[in-house]
Amino acid sequence: MHKQKVNFAGRKIPVYSAAAVVAGSGAAGLNAAKRLYDFDYQDIIIVTEGMKKGTSRNTGSDKQTYYKLSLSGDNRDSVYDMARTYYEGGAMHGDLAKVEAALSVRSFFHLVEIGVPFPHTAQGEYVGYKTDHDPARRATSAGPLTSHYMTKNLEREVQSRKIPILDQHQLAGVLTYPNREQVLGLLAINLDKLNSGEEHLVLINCREIVYATGGPAQIYKTSVYPESQTGASGLAFEAGARGQNLTESQYGLASTKFRWNLSGTYQQVIPRYVSTAQDGSQEEEFLQDYFSSPGKMMDAIFLKGYQWPFDPRKIENQGSSLIDLLVYREIVEKNRRVWLDYRKNPAWASDKDGELKFELLSEEAYNYLKNSQVLGGTPITRLRKMNEPAYQLYKDNDIDLAREKLEIAVCAQHNNGGLLGDKWWQSNLKNFFPVGEANGSHGVYRPGGSALNSGQVGSLRAAEFIANKNPSEMRSVEKFIELATEQLKKKISFEDQIIHNNNGESPKKLLQERQQRMSETAAIIRDRSEVMEAEEETRRMLDNLPERVKITDCLELSTAYHLYDCLLTQLVYLNAIADYIDQGGQSRGSYLILRKEGKKPLGELPEFFKFKISRGEKEEIQTVKLNRDLLNCKIEWMDRRPLKEEDLWFEKEWKKFREGEIYN
Repeated sequence: MHKQKVNFAGRKIPVYSAAAVVAGSGAAGLNAAKRLYDFDYQDIIIVTEGMKKGTSRNTGSDKQTYYKLSLSGDNRDSVYDMARTYYEGGAMHGDLAKVEAALSVRSFFHLVEIGVPFPHTAQGEYVGYKTDHDPARRATSAGPLTSHYMTKNLEREVQSRKIPILDQHQLAGVLTYPNREQVLGLLAINLDKLNSGEEHLVLINCREIVYATGGPAQIYKTSVYPESQTGASGLAFEAGARGQNLTESQYGLASTKFRWNLSGTYQQVIPRYVSTAQDGSQEEEFLQDYFSSPGKMMDAIFLKGYQWPFDPRKIENQGSSLIDLLVYREIVEKNRRVWLDYRKNPAWASDKDGELKFELLSEEAYNYLKNSQVLGGTPITRLRKMNEPAYQLYKDNDIDLAREKLEIAVCAQHNNGGLLGDKWWQSNLKNFFPVGEANGSHGVYRPGGSALNSGQVGSLRAAEFIANKNPSEMRSVEKFIELATEQLKKKISFEDQIIHNNNGESPKKLLQERQQRMSETAAIIRDRSEVMEAEEETRRMLDNLPERVKITDCLELSTAYHLYDCLLTQLVYLNAIADYIDQGGQSRGSYLILRKEGKKPLGELPEFFKFKISRGEKEEIQTVKLNRDLLNCKIEWMDRRPLKEEDLWFEKEWKKFREGEIYN
């Protein structure tokens, strides 16, 4: 790494030069840096808004899942079988499915070797369990904090290698050659310098960028993403990176005071669902109004444990996803608050002494609770017996489930789509590698825990490719500045305008308004007219953003850049959603497309909830690119690359590997 200062537009801006830059400090980004170093590609820098801020560090569930090939007992599995599970989830390329399956074991055991405490038997078998959309017990877990352990241990590996880290540096731009076909480097703001009177802009000149900025967390208000996670997909779209499958986000039940997924044991212990008025009064259990029997209601709650993501296919016949819809209705339509209560059993399913009527459960649910030795007591006693860490997690965050209700909502949780990447995770932008949730490798459905595997596999692939391809010559700082001049002028002009603007509103207020609008129009419930209206509002705001934003403190520059990234991201996502609906796309994945010609899932629900289930239409993959005007998008649909069964011959593949042909 080399550092110098340059004079630009009357400012002395520091410029860091390195062969490769990793943007982001989550599990995928840290793994990319560690792998690059170990591949003897050591001229690298990590740039991060905050080492402890990302989703990997701050999110989880009852037992957060890592998905990999089966490694225990007589569970027969193969790379092709696992790849087929991915591929059959819809809208995923076959070669990406094969790569994520093939490298799952290598990536998993790398985490084991650096100290992530995945459990194994006395014989050394890494036992698995079934997760959502998983036929083969491939899932494993280190507990509620699996990704936290991953990030913590990978950070230790990075620190031991003394890889330079630019902490408290927020991305402000992805810089490209004028043709928007290859990256030049990055523009960031040094958050520690914003009110110091010193120069806060920072330039990074590099050959390769591994973009590990996480999912688009800040585009929704109702979200289980940690508040510290923002994402930077909009800056990648601005630079010309193409997105794919942006319509396919996951939503599910989560707590709101402390943001956490409420899957697994949190549901399998069958808590009470109650709603209240906004002031906490008028408490009532509401699920019983929509289920035909207490047993049906209890089964739906239980199944919500491992059918956690909202899925329109699981609404009818009083399925588990009906619960998500009912929670949404209480909050959005009825303007009430919804809670889980672990202190009492659901009244409708209990006897006069308050004991749950376990005999009303399905055989599957009954046997699960019986084998777990929890046929009795209250939900909190069952939770603590089955999964004490899940209880302690909330207590450590000042919520005692034994003493208080837990407020919940249907929240945005993960984007299966994202930035496009090839089988080495390289974008359509040359030398730009989106990894982790920033990358959109998955399509409609994916097994739970596959996101953690994808982040490790993708960052390994990017690092291996970068380290083994023929590197281009490192450009001089002078050449870098020359090529980036127009982009830098635009960013500086943006700052100058909002700093000196006497009108407008605070960037925080505008950001919150747009997040609320996105949650209303483009989350679990989607209506074309509402999506189009929100898209036009976003376009208008982007078109005159400097006139709309007023800051009174330089620290607000950070929020202004977040607002800009959020608007760009929302515009591209709203375009993708509107196009999917216009192409005849129906409800699938984790959202409902409202259709007047559809049908209601339940007679008690209003006409508003009419929809049709997707029957496999639009199996192609949608790609989206933001035009140079940054106000309109080009959308294309492509056939999926097939999943091929190959009769691999060792000597032939060995030759390709020895000669480096695999990197072509």
